[in-house]
Amino acid sequence: MNAIVQPRLEMWFDFASPYSYLAMERIHALAEPAGVRVALRPFLLGPIFRDFGWEQTPFRLFPKKGAYMMRDVARLAAKYGVPFREPTEFPRMGVLASRIALLGQDEPWGPAFCRAVFRENFEHDRDLQSPATLAPLLARLDLPAVLVEQAGRDEVKQALRRQVDRARERGVFGAPTFFAGDEMFWGNDRLEDALEWARGHASPRA
Repeated sequence: MNAIVQPRLEMWFDFASPYSYLAMERIHALAEPAGVRVALRPFLLGPIFRDFGWEQTPFRLFPKKGAYMMRDVARLAAKYGVPFREPTEFPRMGVLASRIALLGQDEPWGPAFCRAVFRENFEHDRDLQSPATLAPLLARLDLPAVLVEQAGRDEVKQALRRQVDRARERGVFGAPTFFAGDEMFWGNDRLEDALEWARGHASPRA
């Protein structure tokens, strides 16, 4: 008799992305009752944008689009009951936070850490590159402060670069991006569709 492998959904995200913030706040609460396992995949959008010849996020290149996005995010945050304050720096660099998230992407503490980092950016408007921000955050989560030091090691830096390369190879062009198997869904507004696809296309196991 064949059993069904638990459906799995990958979420590729950048800590600078406000739509990734909204999706991170929602994904686990939606995935758990759906029986879908979430795999978090932090990466950096900057190198992807540079592949397109963009030195900035398109929301900075096109100010009207950027202004609309911030208003849209504020509306959606109110709808979801998620705190939101437009950051004074956008996009905010989050390389250090991303390296720590990479260390925890398959660990039980990963989701809580990622949610907390996003809130530092989009609720508290704090620097994600600063150990002065991240060390207290780790302490609040009962995580070792040494993670900040570990994130500065060459092997972790190289691992994040490889993560960006994997995003390129998979065709990622924005965040958040979800993968249910090889099926790609882009944007916070496609989260429910991605979860439904993951459930409906789970692979049988002999």
